Amino acid sequence: MRLSSAEVIPYALPFKQPYVTARGTLQRREMVLLRVRDEDGVVGLGEAVPLALRGGAGLEQVARELEGWAESRETGKELEAKAMSAPARCAVATALMDLRGRRAAGSAPAAGSTEAVPCNATLVAGEPKAVAAQAERWAQDGFTTFKLKLGAETAKKHPQDAFLRSRDVEQVRAVREALGAAVRIRVDANEAWDLETAERTLAELEPLGIELAEQPVAGLEEMAALAASTSIPLAADESVATVGEAERAAALGACEFTGIKLSKVGGPEEALAIADVLPAYITSALDGPVGIAAGAQVALSLAGTGHPERLELAHGLATQRLFASTIASVECELRDGMLHLSPGPGLGVEIDEEALQAHRI
Repeated sequence: MRLSSAEVIPYALPFKQPYVTARGTLQRREMVLLRVRDEDGVVGLGEAVPLALRGGAGLEQVARELEGWAESRETGKELEAKAMSAPARCAVATALMDLRGRRAAGSAPAAGSTEAVPCNATLVAGEPKAVAAQAERWAQDGFTTFKLKLGAETAKKHPQDAFLRSRDVEQVRAVREALGAAVRIRVDANEAWDLETAERTLAELEPLGIELAEQPVAGLEEMAALAASTSIPLAADESVATVGEAERAAALGACEFTGIKLSKVGGPEEALAIADVLPAYITSALDGPVGIAAGAQVALSLAGTGHPERLELAHGLATQRLFASTIASVECELRDGMLHLSPGPGLGVEIDEEALQAHRI
């Protein structure tokens, strides 16, 4: 499979409202679209989501790496994957996966897709009443698992501030009271808490019935210490980006699960290798339509990993609802709390060229 061209297109999608986490507030999400074309004119799409808020590569670096990869393909001296950041590797791997899927489909007409994955609602941190109102709107659309971003204020002030810890708990309590006992609630602090704050906060949250707590503290050692002191299952995020880290987490007993972002780990193959080690769910890095479609296909592939018994976990792939616009004319569709894959070949995503131009940066 020889490529005839590759385009690297930085773009940004605005949020409907500011996205607030313990790591900062975003007004828009900057991404890089990679579009490759083979010698037969078949197109494959990939996407890189820079993770600068997590200390990773920024937009300019990722775009530069992808430009270098594209140039190296033209000269016949392709850059090694290890020379690029994880988001850039993800874009390349996804684009080539999409291209192979489209080539395999050939000229056959697209059949209607019946494949879908369950998704959690992602709630933006705020006043408890406002967070509960968000949850009710998602519930009306069929969502039964809700993820709350906690620790945003705690990260800015003293981590042991009892008032701030109480505010986190009150957000969760407001959602539980609004939606009842049947729904699942998970929380994510993005490493904002120290061990003492995490122990106290999770102890207050235990009576509210928490499905899991994602990356409440930094590092696998602190996660392991916290796991020994709480009945709430822990999930890794920032602490597990490689198979080696997943193996270490399992050996330490640091977590029962891990969330996997494709741009964080370097692409679909790496994601499935990690899921062989730890029970996993796929989460969005606030991806655009291409990244969401790739995540959905990986989520469906988890049945073939070492932990298929944990497939009841909802995936964090409903974040397209948070954006005010899109660059796609065809993409995955959210319906009744499920993300339905596009029926077309490959990832099934088609780009709206006018929208893409409007959002280029």
